[in-house]
Amino acid sequence: MQFHIEKTSAIPHRQIRATYDESTIRVYQAYSKEIAEAALTTGTFTSPPFKMDRMTWIKPSFLWMMYRSGWGLKDPGQARILAIDISREGFEWALAHSCPSHPDESMAMEEWQRVKENAPVRIQWDPERDLLLRPQAHRAIQMGLSKEAVKFYTSQWISQISDVTPLAHEIHCLVLENRFIDAKAKLPAEQPYLLRI
Repeated sequence: MQFHIEKTSAIPHRQIRATYDESTIRVYQAYSKEIAEAALTTGTFTSPPFKMDRMTWIKPSFLWMMYRSGWGLKDPGQARILAIDISREGFEWALAHSCPSHPDESMAMEEWQRVKENAPVRIQWDPERDLLLRPQAHRAIQMGLSKEAVKFYTSQWISQISDVTPLAHEIHCLVLENRFIDAKAKLPAEQPYLLRI
């Protein structure tokens, strides 16, 4: 798959944006208290309670994670929001071994089915969200890991897991108080992600 970073004033329709440094990139997931506590204790996801045989979706966008989890208030299964720092090598391996979750216009259904069967990662582009969780014109990436990708994720890629639930609740309270400048100042800094090719 091709990912382009355009240097324009407008945000490209599809662009990976994330918090990252030379060695790691941050992704987000929301889980139950049981799964989150186990992950924070061990520094990775272990089974049980984490289910290794299910596809697990990772999202570099903080606000998209807030939309998906309702600021960690939607349901008990998504009450704890975790920031997971993974290796950039792992993230880029996932991109290289991915296929779209739905066939795009340039791909025949048979071709997509063949690629999907052999790809352990699904790519989906969903509307990015603002502080009010309204959809934006540009899109954010999320990646579904399955098969060997889940094993690599849990055993090799993760370097640190942090609980950002308190931060999510703090920003949400500021939004409810219409303190949007203060809320925006607390958002994680996400920059266009440059692939190292």
